[in-house]
Amino acid sequence: MSDENIILETLPASVSDEISIPTDFYKIAFDFQQIMMIYESAIKQIETKLDILKKESTVNRTRNPINTVKSRLKTPESIAKKLEKKGYPVNFESMMKNLNDIAGVRVICPYISDIYTVRDMLLKQPDLTLIHENDYIDNPKESGYRSLHLVMEIPVYLSKTEHNVRVEIQLRTIAMDFWASLEHQLRYKTSAKVPDSVRRELFRVAETIAMTDREMEEIAIELQALD
Repeated sequence: MSDENIILETLPASVSDEISIPTDFYKIAFDFQQIMMIYESAIKQIETKLDILKKESTVNRTRNPINTVKSRLKTPESIAKKLEKKGYPVNFESMMKNLNDIAGVRVICPYISDIYTVRDMLLKQPDLTLIHENDYIDNPKESGYRSLHLVMEIPVYLSKTEHNVRVEIQLRTIAMDFWASLEHQLRYKTSAKVPDSVRRELFRVAETIAMTDREMEEIAIELQALD
């Protein structure tokens, strides 16, 4: 007995007579699950690489340029909204072709220089290909947002197929991540329009955080020179 028949038989006759579950529904759901499993596998491979780099620093007793690593997969709703916003068709082929951030990894670093150290480490990996880079540290967004964004492609090998998967890697300092998290809540979690006065204040805080990042790194360099 198929899953569809089991579901229908559990419903009252008056209801089940009116319901016809499309057979395409199961295929669509299965296809989406397969696609997201591939993106999840790409994330795991990136996370493994970063974990190895962290362990190497520990073994070599060198300062670790990676503080924490976070990851996420976009939800179906988020994928559909972004495709619609960009004017692309809402289907599997379109999302894989046009979206670079279905799979995302965020690397939080102690200092600004660590961001570029981790970037260079990743670029040396032979199975990682840099597709695109946005440096919002040297060129912050109008809001004050700072981060280094890398779109990298990594092969995912299944039992019978190989897939080249794009993953967006965001590299930030702890301070940058703190600011970005609060700013994101204001932009996406607040129903009311954010007043211009608040936006100006957010920008001012972003500038203060950037200055603090630079000063903390200068202090760290001075302390290292004493060793």
